[in-house]
Amino acid sequence: MWGQTKLPAPIEMPPKRRADSLTQTVGSMFCMASKLGGVLIVVSPAKSLDYETPLATTQFTEPRLLDQASELIDIMVTKTPDDLRDLMGISPTLADLNFERFQEWQAPFTPDTARQSVLAFAGDVYTGLDAPASFSTRDFTHAQKTFRILSGLYGLLRPLDLMMAYRLEMGTKLPNGRGANLYDYWRGPVTDLLRADLDESPGADVLINLASNEYFGAVDVERLGSRVISPVFLDAKNGGEPKIVSFFAKRARGEMSRFLIQERVSTIKGISDFDGMGYHFDADRSQPDRPTFVRES
Repeated sequence: MWGQTKLPAPIEMPPKRRADSLTQTVGSMFCMASKLGGVLIVVSPAKSLDYETPLATTQFTEPRLLDQASELIDIMVTKTPDDLRDLMGISPTLADLNFERFQEWQAPFTPDTARQSVLAFAGDVYTGLDAPASFSTRDFTHAQKTFRILSGLYGLLRPLDLMMAYRLEMGTKLPNGRGANLYDYWRGPVTDLLRADLDESPGADVLINLASNEYFGAVDVERLGSRVISPVFLDAKNGGEPKIVSFFAKRARGEMSRFLIQERVSTIKGISDFDGMGYHFDADRSQPDRPTFVRES
């Protein structure tokens, strides 16, 4: 049972020095209510999937919103490949592939038909996370408590939740019993489940948003009632003004997730110690709930 695994004591990260009074003000606001029992991280899924690489763990759990996912499957199995091509804006080849996936989808899942979500997704975020190669058994256990993946089909996944292969992006305008799109379908259940996950971590009431705008739109922040911190990653080239470079920002979200999980970060100020991929915390560019990390090349 996951709840019986003993975790190491949280690491208390030392505060960083600030260069001037403005930096000190931003830094202190960022670190307010810094002591947590844990953090809850949310990320986006990936279009790229990997169902071939040998599994890094044999432990698994079942998605908690599987009944709702089944209702969406009931809609998707009525779609022809041409319908899927038009609905999702994909090529005929991908439309045929996903038509087959929807037709073959069947719950409950087994390790023979599905794999753990954190091992199935293979995009830039998951390259940075590097769970198959870098996670220990204790890392997987800790991630199961602190790491969540937003999904257009499954709503909200824990890293060890089994999932069958699919493609259904959160921004898809799919009419359903709750509204005109997947935001209408998922916003309530996803937010309530995130709220429950936050409540189950003693003292924790902070969500670390490392998801894209498309996917985080499925979270009702007001209903969640939690502080949300959304890190920003900027790249500066040849001394120019730093800006977001999508490819690098996605990978940095994964690297930060790995840092938070493996270091058992339990303070908000501990986030500022992230230095993966050469990024460093920039207090001058940061806002209280938008810590900014800059990399120069």
